[in-house]
Amino acid sequence: MKLEAPDRQLSAEARLGLGVFGTSLALFVVRFLVPRPIAMSNNGDGGRVLCGAGITWKGLPEPFVHLAYTPAPGTPPCRPTYLLTQSWLADLAVRIGRLIGLPGTLSLVILGLLSSVIAAAAITAIVLGLPHPRRTRLFVAAGLLLVVADSAFFGYFAAILGEGAAFLGLLLAAGGLLLTAREGRWSHAGMAVTFVGGVLAVNAKVQTLIILPILAPAILLVRPGRLRGAKRWASAVLVIGAIGAVTLYAQQSVEPARAPDGTYTEFPGDDSREINVFNSIFLNIVDGRHDTRADLAELGLPPSFAQYAGNGWWHPHPATMDPLYPRYRDKISRRNVVTYFATHPGRTLEVLDRAATDQLTARPDYLGSFDQSAGFPPHAQEHRVPVVSWLTGLIAPLGLFALVPIWLIAAVRAWRRRRTALGVAPAFLLAVSVTQFGTAALGDGIEGVKHQSVALFALLIALVLCSSPLNRRSEPTVP
Repeated sequence: MKLEAPDRQLSAEARLGLGVFGTSLALFVVRFLVPRPIAMSNNGDGGRVLCGAGITWKGLPEPFVHLAYTPAPGTPPCRPTYLLTQSWLADLAVRIGRLIGLPGTLSLVILGLLSSVIAAAAITAIVLGLPHPRRTRLFVAAGLLLVVADSAFFGYFAAILGEGAAFLGLLLAAGGLLLTAREGRWSHAGMAVTFVGGVLAVNAKVQTLIILPILAPAILLVRPGRLRGAKRWASAVLVIGAIGAVTLYAQQSVEPARAPDGTYTEFPGDDSREINVFNSIFLNIVDGRHDTRADLAELGLPPSFAQYAGNGWWHPHPATMDPLYPRYRDKISRRNVVTYFATHPGRTLEVLDRAATDQLTARPDYLGSFDQSAGFPPHAQEHRVPVVSWLTGLIAPLGLFALVPIWLIAAVRAWRRRRTALGVAPAFLLAVSVTQFGTAALGDGIEGVKHQSVALFALLIALVLCSSPLNRRSEPTVP
């Protein structure tokens, strides 16, 4: 019995999807486990992810990776002060571990394998969403594999850090947007994938909550298959509303925490707001390399605080130890920082240029890749797939002179496809990259390379989708 044309097409798409998924997953598993498992060590914030997975852990920054986290006997249960979706993946890994005889233990091997499955599925969604010939789609798949498997990003998938969930969410959201533009069941599958990716990406960190107002117009701009009129807008509003509802519920379900000023938190991240602003002031503005007294006067801080220039919140001698600090605590505010940067464009550009170098550097040097039993020195890192991060590292010293042209290239290519999902998806990723860049650069003065990783990942995925074979003036071959 001969298959009809639509059936043959569906069969070909299924074979392509299974092939891409199977190949991607196999490569990720080998890349993850051979010759030994790799991850990212805890920078000190990993307790939040573990707490969300039901494990109390008070570890300081650690030079080695713990491949298994088990609650210590008698430790009281904890609740996170704000949600990170990596906690959901970690909790799922704990449940899987329970099935194989690891009760209450988070195995980073299970977490890494779980994340590898999701990453392979996300790449498959992107490939199936591309309305182009098989050869072009495989070219894109290869580019995506190089980015996702790069040593600067892959270790986050098996880590108690929030970036891994952000990467997975962005991949799924991009694939969902592309699938939504296809017809029939593909479109419905795309909406579901967009929803899952949106929830993962938006709630990955407090820093990524601003992805929601960027994803919403992207969903509205993508035409769901042949749907027109009220049905089109209703489906888009449904997806946006579902992402927003899950985000609101999840972020309000966490435990209120006591902020440094003694008040209890009302919004996600309020317990670290003063810390972030403090670091931005004393590491980005009053940094000891400029006119310290003038900067203190601009911020409304006393001249005696000049002795704390360049000293962040966790420095042995921070301004918080000064007897005058309680009197000037109200000056440690976002409004004060925003006002300063808005009225000092030269200093702002200087901070942004340093942040651009951090972003293109791609990988912080203090996050180790191996557990202690591997026999490597503290903070040792793997370099199994260094292609993309090596290239960005070459141009990192150029700062904004390298980053801004890359933004412009991606923006122009996305604009040329603005009427299709091939323009919407890269534009969404580019907008995420730019906003994450600004938020990390100006909102916190520490861990600049790590905090720029989401921005860099989004930009690189956008560049893959904007690659030249996708921008030829030929008609798509897949309806």
